[in-house]
Amino acid sequence: MFLHLRLTVKFAHLLNQISYALTRLQCDICVLQIGRSTESPIDFVVTDTPGASQESEDSSSAPSTISRFACRIVCDRNPPYTARIYAAGFDSSKNIFLGEKATKWKNPDGHMDGLTTNGVLVMHPLGFPEDPKQGLWREISVCGDVYALRETRSGSIRGQLAQGESSALQDGSLVDLCGATLLWRTADGLLKAPTLRHLDALRLELNAGRPQCPVGLSTLAFPSLPRSHSLEERQPWAYLSCGHVHGRHDWGQRPEGHREREEGPCGRRECPLCRTVGPYVPLWLGAEPGFYTDAGAPTHAFVPCGHVCSEKTGRYWALTPLPHGTHAFRPTCPFCSAPLATGPGVTRLIFQGPID
Repeated sequence: MFLHLRLTVKFAHLLNQISYALTRLQCDICVLQIGRSTESPIDFVVTDTPGASQESEDSSSAPSTISRFACRIVCDRNPPYTARIYAAGFDSSKNIFLGEKATKWKNPDGHMDGLTTNGVLVMHPLGFPEDPKQGLWREISVCGDVYALRETRSGSIRGQLAQGESSALQDGSLVDLCGATLLWRTADGLLKAPTLRHLDALRLELNAGRPQCPVGLSTLAFPSLPRSHSLEERQPWAYLSCGHVHGRHDWGQRPEGHREREEGPCGRRECPLCRTVGPYVPLWLGAEPGFYTDAGAPTHAFVPCGHVCSEKTGRYWALTPLPHGTHAFRPTCPFCSAPLATGPGVTRLIFQGPID
């Protein structure tokens, strides 16, 4: 099975549910379990991204690569409310559940440890979100120890123990479950992130500038948030190789057969302003505040999907490799899970103002 991992499960609102759980438990910790199983011990059920874990066209019949009891997060009830992640989870009989093919071993001190079949990978960024830098991807064991990655995702030999590294989650930590990737945001981190209201204010400010299509001279406008991806008449489109923003038009199309054969549904088109050839796609404002690293203006778009966000946010995700397949990594758009282009995965947008 080909494993295609994408950023799909949003964890920005997990803290609210943690706070609720802590208020009703009279103990020092709260345990939250995550996995594919719908049994009662699982607090958060996650599933593979449709079409993300399989390379074949018919992905509905392919088995899931996420463990039934993938991981558990143990949160301290007292300040500073540290949250630590552990591989695998407890089943209905209160035993740790590991698959038959899972790697297991006995440590020198005598206690047993192990890894889930496809692993629980964690990446802690540095300086997130003010000055974010990508950290190293590591694997977490059942007992919460941190290891270097195996040679392949489901390899039978564990990586080397990463001495001095912790399984404690921090703002911006990424947790990959082999089919879904979780983003951990802290309460303090979310206070610095934009809200949906702020994102909508940025949209209104952008629309108030009355950007125009250089070809049709029509006024463009981003649709309101949140909204399903249904194209509208004034929807902005962009040539992602150069960043020039237009309305939807047919200028520069190649013959139909040639376009379908080489360019895909949206097509590679020649920009009428600078003659650069590249993807020509509709633009969509990213509507999940938890993915933003700042509250800057929406000036950049991911290539080739066309999701728009701030420059800082775009550059961070374009440089953040997510697990892909059995041992590869590649950047992914956080808003739609589309793999980003090799090279510049984000481009600066160039809007044309009104001529009056």
